[in-house]
Amino acid sequence: MRLFVSIDLPDELTAEVRALQEEFSGASGLNFTDPAQVHVTLKFLGDVSRGQLPRVKNAVRRALSKTDVEPFEASFEGLGVFPGLGYINVVWLGVGDGSEEMTKLHEAIEPEVTRLGFDPEDHDFTPHVTLARMEHAGGKEMVQENVEELAPTVGRMQVSEIRLTESTQTEAGPEYTTVESFPLG
Repeated sequence: MRLFVSIDLPDELTAEVRALQEEFSGASGLNFTDPAQVHVTLKFLGDVSRGQLPRVKNAVRRALSKTDVEPFEASFEGLGVFPGLGYINVVWLGVGDGSEEMTKLHEAIEPEVTRLGFDPEDHDFTPHVTLARMEHAGGKEMVQENVEELAPTVGRMQVSEIRLTESTQTEAGPEYTTVESFPLG
């Protein structure tokens, strides 16, 4: 099973995410994330055997016990790309309020799961929501213009839990299932 640790956006923000994606609809080469499945990935784990699952859950619990992050409010605003505007793989929605708490959660989870043998991150953690992946550069100029000119505010949410999420590939794209929820505080 392919797993990641996430903060899922609520259904109330789905329409706003979809409207923001519409701003990019004319950009050739973008493969959009399903707005009903958007989330912030705190840690991607990859393939995990069923036998490893209890240890992974315990690692997330240990991480939460070592951090002082209580439930918090997060705002989703601004745009960015990975790795950069010159070469775009991912178009993302940023996190304003709550970014510091999400970073603390990531920093607590990272050493706990790397002790289990999962790969450490090879880049700095940037809390974000993936809006689209760029399959080819046909619409690159439009993406660059939108990222530089738009300053969207999508909405806010109360973050009171993180989730261990399973990603299953289907012909229609990935489907996400919550394996376990972990309350904050």
